[in-house]
Amino acid sequence: MITREDIRELAAFQSNGDGCALSFYFQPRTPLNKSHKETTILAKDLVRQALRESEQHGKNECAREDLERILEFANNFHGSPVKAKAIFAAANKKIWREFDLPAQLPGTQLFVNRRFQLKPLAVLLGAQPKLCVALVDRQRGRFFDMRLDQLKERGGLFRNLPRGRSDGYAGYDAGHTERRVANEAKQHYKQVSDRLKDELERGLWEKLVIGCNDTNWSELEANLHPYVKQRLLGHFPADIASLTTDEIRDHANRALQGAQAQRRDSYLREALSQARGNARGVTGLRRVLKSLEMGEVQTLLIGEGYIARAVECGSCGHIDSHMVPYCPVCGKATKELDDVCDAMIPMAIRRDIELFYVKNNPEFDAVGNIAALLRFRADQNRPQMAAAS
Repeated sequence: MITREDIRELAAFQSNGDGCALSFYFQPRTPLNKSHKETTILAKDLVRQALRESEQHGKNECAREDLERILEFANNFHGSPVKAKAIFAAANKKIWREFDLPAQLPGTQLFVNRRFQLKPLAVLLGAQPKLCVALVDRQRGRFFDMRLDQLKERGGLFRNLPRGRSDGYAGYDAGHTERRVANEAKQHYKQVSDRLKDELERGLWEKLVIGCNDTNWSELEANLHPYVKQRLLGHFPADIASLTTDEIRDHANRALQGAQAQRRDSYLREALSQARGNARGVTGLRRVLKSLEMGEVQTLLIGEGYIARAVECGSCGHIDSHMVPYCPVCGKATKELDDVCDAMIPMAIRRDIELFYVKNNPEFDAVGNIAALLRFRADQNRPQMAAAS
């Protein structure tokens, strides 16, 4: 399972003049025949194209070893893989990292550059939190960690409910038994809530989805700690005894995607509104790059499929939307970027900036398909700081 630490490590990597970084994304697809040879053929075509492009740019040697390993990897496919795969390699730094991913990538792709190509991975990850899925009934509690479609169970709780042998003469003891059962169930729900609160405080998860029988949900919800409720994305009806792993994953994904869509739309509306008021929002590549450089950005919003040219200074790292040959900050020579996202997304990852992709939004299209919600505005804080001093 790929972690945030893995992604930050990849985002921090940048090759020097004698090396290069290779990024390979494999997206499985329905085979045309039983031989499954089209997967290997596609990988070979991508490798040949990458070799030709590397030769044109004088980087043949730095990429050849890793490209040959990619070919070997493709030749070892057996059957039809159901998982996507990401491989990041830099032979001169002895880096070779493989990760299994959900089969939701835009396609099989190969990149050879100065840094790892994280755009396909960022599209997949989006703003995914550490997700806990809890399945609860009146006696049991099961707890799962979910990350990128990988579901891992990490223990549970069980509480025996009292069982009376009879309801006594004429059923007079029935009420006492029912109250004992209800009290034991309440204690069980409190125990579940306490465990969730403790795990939240220890940073084991950030967001929560609960599966619970509809008849018991109101009881469970009433006993959840307020801190836990704040992190709850939603709940779904569940019978612990019969729910399969695939069903758990599907329910959790629907709740997560719905919550992410609401969060993304809310941030987009706020960023556009704040930008119109010259407040904590900016639109357009030039202004977004400036805010990124100044550390103002809280949330970055990019149109799906967004591509823009820019230049990057190899000395100070300044990124400029104007295609200038020399850096306006330090005066050193710049390098052209065919896609500014190649440099902008690793920067956002390194700085823990929340990233969302926006699709088919006319209002967002009108402002250039890129915007940011800011934590502060440095140009507006200076007068206030001067007045305070």
